[in-house]
Amino acid sequence: MAEFDVAAFLSSLTQRAGVYRMFAADDELIYVGKAKNLKNRVSSYFRARGLNTKTVALVSKIARIEITVTGSEAEALILEQTLIKKHRPQYNILLKDDKSYPYLHLSDHAYPLLAYRRGKRRRSGQYYGPYPNGAAVREAQNYLQRLFLLRNCEDSYFNHRSRPCLQYEIKRCSAPCVGMVTQAEYGRDIDRARLFLEGKSTELLKDLQASMDEAATDLAFEKAAEFRDRIDLLRRIQEKQNVESGDHNADVWVLVDWQSIICVQKLTFRQGRLTNSQSFFPGNPAGDAPEDLLVAYIEQFYLGAHGGESAPEIIVVDIEPDRFAPLLDVMQQQGQKLRHQRGLRGESRQWLAMAEENARAGIQSRVSGHQAAQGKLSEVAKLLGLADVPRRIECFDISHSQGEAAYASCVVYGDQGLDKSRYRRFSVKHVTAGDDYAALEDSVRRHLTRQIENNDLPGLLLIDGGKGQISRVYSVLEELGVPNLNLLGISKGTTRKSGWEFLWSPEAVRPLTPDPHNEGFRLLQFVRDEAHRFAITGHRKERAKKRGQSDLESLPGVGPKRRRELLLHFGSLRNMRGAPKEEFEKVPGISKSLAAKIFASLHGESQE
Repeated sequence: MAEFDVAAFLSSLTQRAGVYRMFAADDELIYVGKAKNLKNRVSSYFRARGLNTKTVALVSKIARIEITVTGSEAEALILEQTLIKKHRPQYNILLKDDKSYPYLHLSDHAYPLLAYRRGKRRRSGQYYGPYPNGAAVREAQNYLQRLFLLRNCEDSYFNHRSRPCLQYEIKRCSAPCVGMVTQAEYGRDIDRARLFLEGKSTELLKDLQASMDEAATDLAFEKAAEFRDRIDLLRRIQEKQNVESGDHNADVWVLVDWQSIICVQKLTFRQGRLTNSQSFFPGNPAGDAPEDLLVAYIEQFYLGAHGGESAPEIIVVDIEPDRFAPLLDVMQQQGQKLRHQRGLRGESRQWLAMAEENARAGIQSRVSGHQAAQGKLSEVAKLLGLADVPRRIECFDISHSQGEAAYASCVVYGDQGLDKSRYRRFSVKHVTAGDDYAALEDSVRRHLTRQIENNDLPGLLLIDGGKGQISRVYSVLEELGVPNLNLLGISKGTTRKSGWEFLWSPEAVRPLTPDPHNEGFRLLQFVRDEAHRFAITGHRKERAKKRGQSDLESLPGVGPKRRRELLLHFGSLRNMRGAPKEEFEKVPGISKSLAAKIFASLHGESQE
């Protein structure tokens, strides 16, 4: 491939708005950017001086650059976000996709279901969020059930109820499944739930008070008392939101770079109340200036990860208005009126100060966690006599039930503590049942093969087991060409008591028995216990899934429609097993040959 002629390329560049794409020698797309003036922006990467080390590293990898001229900077912004989301270049800051965030979902149903959802929003209905974590969703869902008695059972359960369930008895559901509430009454509660989720507390209180007065006027005092209790509960919930500032819907953004850690802080205000605070810790692989990084992050947040659905009326961020003009234009094209405030005075200035304080607190917490984790990893290195402090410990454990449904788990402890984004489970299906050694070999081999390809091996590989397990895993390391990878086994002694474990290295004839109070030893125990917990959880989920599967679902040639016809005809699986083969032929949609197959399957007979 011909060497990239920078001077010739820059001399031919246009000064119009557009998008530029930087490629490495292997044609990998490594960076995507937008520019109001392509010539000025791209030329800035090739200055003789003034570039930081990260930008220099990026430029050193550029083999060619492609550009796309657009009609405006707003169009360039849309194209840039589309390309980033599609190709995920390594030098662009990357937000988590929306599948990582939890939502509340109101289904499109005569009696809508209120449910916790993650992943792509394929279901019809309305989504509210995203929420910062699952606990926040559960809390909101709990409030809504107590306030409005909304159902939280899936449609498959709802459609087959003949009497109210426990949720009705404890006043968490109005039992629409059995007609204890009319569709109109339930719909009114759904409308109130929407007001709650949209932060329209004043309107909601007025509606509840009007309903209470109406019930009292009609002498329906028990109903009026129910509305009174709901109003009291709603007011108690509102008291928890003790930050009151006008009645605006606003998102407040700041970026703080402190102690070599970058924190982007977002405060969410709805109806003047602080409803959410989120701290993000993005990397800065291209070495962008703080203001450029913050603008790129905000643009990607509203246009990339969330599609602008959760955008407020106002964005408060201390950046020149010109920098935000493209985003505002794009949002306007999507039918959303978004205003930008710099937060130089009044309540918005207080919001920015609050956001900056939160960002610094987030960084301090992260630094403290990092220092504590680093200290513990150093103690491990000291305990084992390692030349270097391991930057990451990965631990494997095997879980099964009498040899069946074997699962391997891998948990990770890094310089920030437990790194759950790196946790992995391996379903072991191609080894002899009950052979823990083979299951361990298989899962370790699969895992390390992938890591070797990505040049991302851990500093220490920890195995829940003794000399036998370590010997088998060491043979895998030799097979993969990484025998120098630090390997350690941790096994309990004959007493099986915590603190009396043995540590095994591949070459050791006798195990190491550390002081039970040694910090490094305690960390190894902690990571081993986490691996065991994670393996057991995966195993239990799989076992519960298999137990929950009806025998009807395994019948040959029987789908949902035929299952329904069989149940309508026989009433239960027990009746089906006691019925003659000829009786199956009377079921609509069941042919003579299919009836024979179903009968044989139910009685464990083989079909020739």
